[in-house]
Amino acid sequence: MKKIIVLIGLALVVGLAIGLWKHFETEVAVLPDEIKIGLISDLSGPTSDVGRPYAEGVKDCVKYINDQGGINGLEIRLMQVDYAYNVQQAISAYNRFKSEGMVALQGWGTADTEALVRQVARDEIPNFSASYSAHLTDPEIAPYNFFIAADYSTQLRGVLSYLYNRWEKDRAPKLAFIYPNHPYGLAPIPAGKEYAKELGFELVGEENVGLSDMDSTTQLIRLNRQKPDYVWVGGTISSTAVILKDAQRLNMDSVFLTNIWGSDEQLLSLAGSAVNGHIGLQSAAVYGEDVPGMEVIKELTGNKPQMTHYVRGFASMLVMAEGIRIAADNDELNGPGIRDAVRTLRDFDPMGLTPPISFYPDDHRPNMSVNIYRLHQDGMEFLTTETLERKDEWLGK
Repeated sequence: MKKIIVLIGLALVVGLAIGLWKHFETEVAVLPDEIKIGLISDLSGPTSDVGRPYAEGVKDCVKYINDQGGINGLEIRLMQVDYAYNVQQAISAYNRFKSEGMVALQGWGTADTEALVRQVARDEIPNFSASYSAHLTDPEIAPYNFFIAADYSTQLRGVLSYLYNRWEKDRAPKLAFIYPNHPYGLAPIPAGKEYAKELGFELVGEENVGLSDMDSTTQLIRLNRQKPDYVWVGGTISSTAVILKDAQRLNMDSVFLTNIWGSDEQLLSLAGSAVNGHIGLQSAAVYGEDVPGMEVIKELTGNKPQMTHYVRGFASMLVMAEGIRIAADNDELNGPGIRDAVRTLRDFDPMGLTPPISFYPDDHRPNMSVNIYRLHQDGMEFLTTETLERKDEWLGK
């Protein structure tokens, strides 16, 4: 009888020990030793001209943060895939990152970002994209999507407001559109047309030029018959350079408005004198501007000039890192915790690299500001920052 009692006692002790060990093992498993971030990049596809510098900005920001001790002592591990602007490859990369424990994603283009909207919401993984489509700012549609630039619609509205308020002729200014027939190019067009009509522009035409097209003569000849005062250009730098050079060759008098992905330092060299006098939009500081973050970037890059897309990539990672820091402070270092932390940011300053950033539970627009530059082949001349009212009716549109 005593032997049975002893055996039972031993069994209870062993069982208790195993239970405690499993509990301890479980507790250890949930304590991360690094923060895993996915990075989807276009390094070889049709938007690689701007995708490469953006990705380098993200990577250099991670290096900067890790060199400073990481986030609450945890190092960031960045997992990168070149998806060549192929949506299926982006989805495959996302699934791989998720299987490896990713807590947040640095995304890229419009088509792939939109393809992942429902999946990141279901998986509760915040996606900081470089697609600035307005509908991604509506948490009812995209509860886990964020970005750090004013959305495409706000940018277009901003430059139209700037131009109309300075229009001095006794007739309505004429506006035309030229853009790729692609989700990225199409995104701001309805909002731009509506706001242009509201302000008093006369809409006189629109054409499509693809991201990889090498000639736009036919489209520009049709537009030029309407004599537009302004032409919105919704491509990236390669197609924008083609359009500006063809417009110069055709002696068009229109002022072209180049969007955020079509205005950068590389455009100046690609288009040469054809850029002179046109307008470029930005949402981040241009290399060399006197802001605190520029000194950090100069040190990281050996004072080698970087494109403005690099600066935006750097700023995107800075803002994400601040959200992760707050989530870690709240012991919620997971997707929902990071999302909720990001939504508490109010006028967060990413070292002066962008206008202040604010997110809200019911509004993911980071700000309503766009920087406007006059383009010259030897540089970009800052004109102003146009800031619009945060109107409820513009959310997601």
